[in-house]
Amino acid sequence: MGHVLPSPELLALWSSLGINPDWITQRGLPLFDDADDLVVVAPGYPTQRVFQLRPDAAKAWIAMASAASADGIALLMISAWRSIDRQVELIRARLAEGDVIATVLERLAPPGCSEHHTGRAIDIATPGTVTLDASFAETQAYAWLQLHAGRFGFVLSFPRDNPHGFTYEPWHWCYRPQ
Repeated sequence: MGHVLPSPELLALWSSLGINPDWITQRGLPLFDDADDLVVVAPGYPTQRVFQLRPDAAKAWIAMASAASADGIALLMISAWRSIDRQVELIRARLAEGDVIATVLERLAPPGCSEHHTGRAIDIATPGTVTLDASFAETQAYAWLQLHAGRFGFVLSFPRDNPHGFTYEPWHWCYRPQ
């Protein structure tokens, strides 16, 4: 899933974005390759979007969303697999809006360091909270995930004060089977 040293291409991408490789090392960020074995997963939000996950993560997501639904909780997938190239586009868009790279990297992982590249990470919302912000932690969906996501192999990647220095992301869950 990950590699030990960044490729010359990844180093060039980081340089073009103003990302110092030492910063990545200091934060202890793992490196991930783009997943290549992906399947289309639904439902997503908005419904016209196509989301992809690795087959094992897709199966776990479907089971988890179904169990939540049976308990009266609606889980909406609003992001899943994201390529390294797409990560670069997202970062460049934020920079073009005037954000500085340090601020951008509080919310977006550097290219090659995002769990979304693995095809196992998902961002989850629930009706009424379809934006990515900490208010998701106040929903019944989040409370349900806290109690039940682990039995489906999902973990909250970025809790408060996480060691990687990302903002608290109660919506971001990654499939990590035991």
